[in-house]
Amino acid sequence: MTLRVGIAGLGTVGAGVAQILRTKGEALTARSGRNIAIAAVSARERKKDRGVDLSDVAWENDARNLISRDDVDVIVELIGGTDGIALDLVEGALRAGKHVVTANKALLARHGAALAVLAEEAGVALKFEAAICGGIPIVKALRESLIAYEVSAVRGILNGTCNFILTQMESSGRGYAEVLAEAQSLGFAEADPALDVSGLDSAHKLVLLTSLAFGTAPDLDGVAITGIEHISAADIAFAAEFGYRLKLLGVARHLGDEIEQRVHPAMVPERTPLADVEGAFNAVVAEMGEAGSYFFEGRGAGQAPTASAVIADIVDVACGAGGPVFGRPARDLVPPKRIAPEKRASPYYLRFDVLDVPGVMAEISRHLAEHGISIDNMLQRGRSPGEAVAIVMITHEAPHVGVLRALKAIAASDNVLETPCMIPMEAP
Repeated sequence: MTLRVGIAGLGTVGAGVAQILRTKGEALTARSGRNIAIAAVSARERKKDRGVDLSDVAWENDARNLISRDDVDVIVELIGGTDGIALDLVEGALRAGKHVVTANKALLARHGAALAVLAEEAGVALKFEAAICGGIPIVKALRESLIAYEVSAVRGILNGTCNFILTQMESSGRGYAEVLAEAQSLGFAEADPALDVSGLDSAHKLVLLTSLAFGTAPDLDGVAITGIEHISAADIAFAAEFGYRLKLLGVARHLGDEIEQRVHPAMVPERTPLADVEGAFNAVVAEMGEAGSYFFEGRGAGQAPTASAVIADIVDVACGAGGPVFGRPARDLVPPKRIAPEKRASPYYLRFDVLDVPGVMAEISRHLAEHGISIDNMLQRGRSPGEAVAIVMITHEAPHVGVLRALKAIAASDNVLETPCMIPMEAP
């Protein structure tokens, strides 16, 4: 019996999915034991050349009409957005008893728990492998494979745009604005890059990883988010001197009965798996206690890897794969207990741009000591009496709240010229 697919959204990924379904039908049938065919599609522009002939496929101007079509068994939602037509389509499809495959991480980060309930009550699949890190099969791994031992932490490079920018800044010594412009010209960054560089895109993916790893409902509001907009070439150069590389990480940890979720630039030790991830690639580390750590790396975006992940989900549906959306029954998913801010701690990289005058180092040290922060390593370049110099430190493990309070006091000094830079140090 043929599995009939309705595709909503024919952008880069949607066109790639359509091409695969049209050109690799025999291979997909061999994998699933069923024919898989496109029954209907919906997009904003009907006449646009997408590199695949869909002239014999039913067209719907309103994607929501796919819900009522009797010749559609599974809806592939590639529209995007947290509300509006995307939410209407996915909710309606699940209520109508149709399977859903989506790449929409933002939608699931906000509504994933409720959508999982709808899917499981209707006895249909809600698949989202393409929503996290493109072609890396991390959803299937966390939901189905890595289940013998409890996950203690997941962390990774979840946004290829940010990793490309930081990698280029490191290799060229250029500043953030110049490299961002290059990334936009090459198509690695959008004209409006805010979703990526702010860390929000990584946060969307992180909350889904957290849910899969720890059996909790997605909690986007519980993620502490810092982007890369204020990272300087100087920070990247100083990191190298200390033996670190700068990466935007998403980190989720299970600490007792609390869960910590954060996205931020981090100093990662050189010659470790995450540090070695270059360019627009993504990577995820899952820490599995007695079973050790598992490392996944691959292209995080682009037509081929993302479309491949969508196709894998469609084939799973064709094979009858179901089960809980997030690996546990949806009714059991509850928001995670957020870690208390005072429990967050790590070593930190600190940079102070100060006037080179007598007593400035003593002033900084005094404020750090008052908040229980000790210095592990320090670097100062040259002497320029009365002019600006950078003082860079790495602390021993220190409470996040204490570091913030110390930096606020230090920033109030007339000898400190800019807001101090604070970047957590990440374990290997």
